[in-house]
Amino acid sequence: MAGSFQDQILALAGIFQSAQLAQQLARTGRADPDAFRASIRSLLDIDAPDVAAVYGGVTGVRLGLDLLRTKLGGRSGQSDVEIARYVVALMHLEGVLRKIPAMQEAIRSGVETAQTQMKFFASDAAADDVHPALIEKLAGLYSQTISTLTPRIMVNGEHGHLSNPATAARVRAALFAGIRSAVLWRQLGGRRWRLLFSRDRITRAAAELLAA
Repeated sequence: MAGSFQDQILALAGIFQSAQLAQQLARTGRADPDAFRASIRSLLDIDAPDVAAVYGGVTGVRLGLDLLRTKLGGRSGQSDVEIARYVVALMHLEGVLRKIPAMQEAIRSGVETAQTQMKFFASDAAADDVHPALIEKLAGLYSQTISTLTPRIMVNGEHGHLSNPATAARVRAALFAGIRSAVLWRQLGGRRWRLLFSRDRITRAAAELLAA
């Protein structure tokens, strides 16, 4: 399906947001709670009526939009280079996944199972958090599918955080959400070369969405 340029920017922001969430978790053991919740829930909303609804509205990818607005066209530090590396890796793995229909079906089936169980997870989760059982299920599905593709995404961070099973699961779930956004971005007509040749247009569109 084709999509408007703004729809593409929302999906692109979803990829960047997931990359930063993974970085935050690996470095500090914590991540922006609102952004994490929106990104994880985007995995479950596979039949949303429009692109913004995938993330619970434009505010769901505010973190990613801010990255596009402030970093894509400016000077990059080491942290930004790392995020860019994760984004490129997510886009590459989406391309690999696109050629494996059986894995796509396994992912869809696993996500549908998680959707069915979501009501039980939501019933005893804090309003501002995602239930650990849901994170574990999504992280497990990521490990069984995307993690078997090459090259694997190597996340840098503090060993103490990455060796924590709960934090490692949140990193995998965040990366899984990035794959979901990469799939959506491609379906909407997004292409990697546009990141090089349309940076000004992308940053302007991100700023407009943030201001709306």
